Amino acid sequence: MSIDKGSDGANQRSLFENSIAIAHAESPQSHCGSIAKRKARRIMEEQREREQRGLVIAATSKLQRSDDGNRWFVPSQTEGCQNTYTVKPDPAKPHCTCPDFTARGLRCKHIFAVEIVTKRDYTDDGETQTYTETVTVKQTYRQEWSAYNAAQVNEKDEFQKLLHELCKGIGEPSQKMGRPRLPLEDMIFAAAFKVYSTVSGRRFMSDLRDAHAKGFISKLPCYNSIFNYFEDETLTPYLKMLIEESSLPLQTVESDFAVDSSGFSTCRFVQWVQAKHHDPKLLEAREWIKVHLMCGVKTNVVTAVEITDRYAGDSPQFAGLVKTTGRNFTMNQVSADKAYLSSDNLQVVADHNAQPFIPFKANSTTSKSHSAIWKRMFHFYSYNQSRFMQCYHKRSNVETTFHMIKSKFGDSLRSKTKTAQINEALCKILAHNLCCLIQSMFELEIKPEFWEVN
Repeated sequence: MSIDKGSDGANQRSLFENSIAIAHAESPQSHCGSIAKRKARRIMEEQREREQRGLVIAATSKLQRSDDGNRWFVPSQTEGCQNTYTVKPDPAKPHCTCPDFTARGLRCKHIFAVEIVTKRDYTDDGETQTYTETVTVKQTYRQEWSAYNAAQVNEKDEFQKLLHELCKGIGEPSQKMGRPRLPLEDMIFAAAFKVYSTVSGRRFMSDLRDAHAKGFISKLPCYNSIFNYFEDETLTPYLKMLIEESSLPLQTVESDFAVDSSGFSTCRFVQWVQAKHHDPKLLEAREWIKVHLMCGVKTNVVTAVEITDRYAGDSPQFAGLVKTTGRNFTMNQVSADKAYLSSDNLQVVADHNAQPFIPFKANSTTSKSHSAIWKRMFHFYSYNQSRFMQCYHKRSNVETTFHMIKSKFGDSLRSKTKTAQINEALCKILAHNLCCLIQSMFELEIKPEFWEVN
């Protein structure tokens, strides 16, 4: 077996040696197989952690190279320490003067940092030895400022137009008795537009009067009527339906998705009575609800959402989000963090002809009882770490999605009751989706159309 010699080859050698150690630990000839297996796993995890620290050093520190090109000088990362360690990045036997390498004899974070900064492709034909050096450059993305500026300048007008077209497909529930209700599509328009405005209900009325004058709503409701509709439980499924429908114009754009959850604080405090009379510190603990969502990694549009109380687990919500997205999109990859790791979650992604990228925990193993998809992804994660993490890091886009929602529409909820809080949170996500559509209209020249008949 031949193993590459350069910097990439050195990483492959390290991964190969760890794999051999694990394979030996699992062999029946090993007297202490389980102990050796755990030790090998621990070493691999430690090396991955050092490699991540090496990435940080390469990105934030200035590494100097000697005149002869055989040594690198890497500054210590310990706070208050002015030491500089000497690294010899020999592909076969790298060396570092730091205490970590001296004690363990394995690649330290300083060696990883040098290998990242300078990647060497080494060839030896028996007569000549060739080194090709490539300096790692951080990839940047050019902002389409003309499209971005146009989207921001016209966002409020386009938002009302898209929201009006979206609400037209709701339909009016039948009413056989009682006082005539306000049109449902008008009230959902008013609720979503009110959340988009980020102002109080009373100050929002001037915007709503303008929308009424432009014909976006047929009747002008009172601000108290908007508050009352927020408290209506029948509004929740309609808002979820609109969120799902608002993502459909981007079907041809999105194929990779990410899942995560985040909390939105409320104006209620935990155990207020007990806090007032027994423990004043509890007055600082606010109630909050948890929003679980799946979004596309290119445009950050939300394709599925579930809202639970703050103590609900993340993993049980995963299957529903994947199934909802799978009804409307052709999925290629789905990434999520370790909180969503389970055999059932991996399988539900595979059932939709997509590949799951959920990292395994330090104590994760594989056995005959595990499913085929678990075994396949476990080995992919163990022996193709760089490729796995490259796909997994698309998950960071769901963090961006939550940041977009909270920074633009607020990270707290004004409503006081549980139902109103859920509906308000859904309106934030609906408003976010429409803003993503508006951005795509100017950047990707997409023309959104809703309620198309297939």
